Amino acid sequence: MDLIQLLDYAGVAVFAATGALAASRKQLDIIGFLFLACVTGIGGGTFRDVILNIPVFWVGNRTYVTICAAVAVLAYFTSHLVESRYRLLLWLDAVGLAAFSVMGAAKGLAITGSPVVAIVTGLLTATFGGILRDLLTGEPSVLLRPEIYVTAAMTGAAVYTVADMAMLPVGVSAAIAFAAAFLVRGGALKFGWRVPTYRGRPGRHPDDIP
Repeated sequence: MDLIQLLDYAGVAVFAATGALAASRKQLDIIGFLFLACVTGIGGGTFRDVILNIPVFWVGNRTYVTICAAVAVLAYFTSHLVESRYRLLLWLDAVGLAAFSVMGAAKGLAITGSPVVAIVTGLLTATFGGILRDLLTGEPSVLLRPEIYVTAAMTGAAVYTVADMAMLPVGVSAAIAFAAAFLVRGGALKFGWRVPTYRGRPGRHPDDIP
């Protein structure tokens, strides 16, 4: 198993864990755990494959769904042991984001050969599952948190793409890109790094528009 495949499995497992943790915070039943784990674990990759117009990855390889299910069952029986589940969710999300930014970029580059497409597919793979998780559970969206999130995914995808174009070995490119994405997101969680926000006049409320 090469590093790209390992990152793919690891990303699915970690994102599935964040979905299951979100289910535990909402005190759902086992079906809710399974559903949120699968949606979060394979949602980003599914969206990527649909955009690339290729067979959806988990349809031909049931290992991905099995991983999500196993993680969901484990979380169902052990989540209560974690004192701060939301904080753990954010850090696991950072690991999954880093892994999926690399995997998404690698797949986009392999299918299209376009660096731009590779960065976009890396970004979408890394963020879409988390967006679905937060939307379904009513949690504060990771996209709307003040610290860096999308930028970290874009960093990982861009670093992998540049490293691959520089003809570095695939494993080296993947390791460097994973580290870059995780350091950016981890630094944001630890130190509150953020991109400067819009400082203009806020938009008017619809009721105030004549």
